[in-house]
Amino acid sequence: MFLESAKKEGWIEVICGSMFSGKTEELIRRLKRAKFANQSVEIFKPMIDVRYSVSEVVSHDSNAIRSTPVESPSSILLYAGDVEVVGIDEAQFFDKSIVDVCQQLASNGVRVIVAGLDMDYLGKPFGPMPDFMAVAEYVTKVHAICVKCGNLAHHSHRITKSDKLVVLGEKDAYEPICRHCFNAIAK
Repeated sequence: MFLESAKKEGWIEVICGSMFSGKTEELIRRLKRAKFANQSVEIFKPMIDVRYSVSEVVSHDSNAIRSTPVESPSSILLYAGDVEVVGIDEAQFFDKSIVDVCQQLASNGVRVIVAGLDMDYLGKPFGPMPDFMAVAEYVTKVHAICVKCGNLAHHSHRITKSDKLVVLGEKDAYEPICRHCFNAIAK
């Protein structure tokens, strides 16, 4: 009997939500599990994200995992090599070519796990995230708790004065709020 070698399947997983919802925490958890299973793993983040560390992906709870900061999505293809799992944090900061890069990786048999904000501070879809959610096999939306009323929050409300789309910050610049509180502030 002739047995063909099993074809390695790849896919895309998306973890999205507001700030302080646990996106990076969930990404790190999934990547650590893959490492525990002796899978080869590479983690990438945008070079502009230097809030906690230049070379690590770090959650708000200070969990960390080594990563490679990249300037552009095409660099990921150069560094990914023969890995089985690729993790990407803060995907909303990349241009839309990140989606094609991840599709190529998945088509080549790589499990791709992407984490990012699904909406910007104005409540609009953020960067490539809507495209990711459309092409991903698995989408997990995580929620924070509204700091104003205690309901589930899915908005990242900016509390600093700036009209720039990208303002890197933490609790000094953003707070998680629910739809009701977001709409009340927007009026």
